[in-house]
Amino acid sequence: MKKNMLLYFGSFDPIHNGHIALAEYAIERGLADEVALIISPQNPFKRDVLQTPEMMRYEMAEMACQASRYGDRIKPSVVEFVLEKPSYTINTLDYLRENNGAEMNFSIITGSDIWARFDEWKDYERILNEYKIYVYPRKGYAVEKFADRVTLLEDAPFVEYSSTEVRGKVERGEDISTMVAQPVADYIKQNQLWTIAGNIVRLSSMIDGGDASATLYIERGKCYYRHNEWGKAINDFNKAKQLDPKNEEAQQLIDMTYEILSFRYKDIYNP
Repeated sequence: MKKNMLLYFGSFDPIHNGHIALAEYAIERGLADEVALIISPQNPFKRDVLQTPEMMRYEMAEMACQASRYGDRIKPSVVEFVLEKPSYTINTLDYLRENNGAEMNFSIITGSDIWARFDEWKDYERILNEYKIYVYPRKGYAVEKFADRVTLLEDAPFVEYSSTEVRGKVERGEDISTMVAQPVADYIKQNQLWTIAGNIVRLSSMIDGGDASATLYIERGKCYYRHNEWGKAINDFNKAKQLDPKNEEAQQLIDMTYEILSFRYKDIYNP
């Protein structure tokens, strides 16, 4: 008999208790024998977003899964790390079916916020026709598209916060102990993820390693900006402008920084 495998796609940047609660719910409801968290190294809808390195996201997901009530049935997957990027769901499904289809039946679970853009997915009609799809509600996103072709999980656990909010709390130095598993919180602290100092180190390593792009310089410049290191911020914004002369964000940041400098330091020593 084939095993029923539920695929939960996401950036998991970072994985939080809401992700795990949903995976546990799927097991308890009998939606699948196992749940695989497919960590996306590059979301086609987030190409300009600087994500945490994929292996760090995987390690946090592994910790969270092991700490869950079903550590032997909820596991992260690196399958998309080895596939062509950007990560298209249909490509991953084709790969899994070709390599594991004899032993497994695959289904998909996704949030109503993501489902709102489903018709923009590559080969979305094939996915609808070939796979069972479960959609869980997210605040502010009603399931309208293809509602008669999916299973809406109206009683799925609802969590107010998102990964973006977790990162924001870390950056502000606020407590995240109720949002992520303790091993994940410890990992975030140990690696200085989403702190200004940690981001500067990581971005500098990427730039020095030859991956110098306007996006990286802008992101590092923003860190310096928030740390009131105006000279370093301007240097990075100017470098981004050199690499991408039409980059409007870089120019706006340059103007903002000079405006702050002219306001704060307009005196006899800094005319």
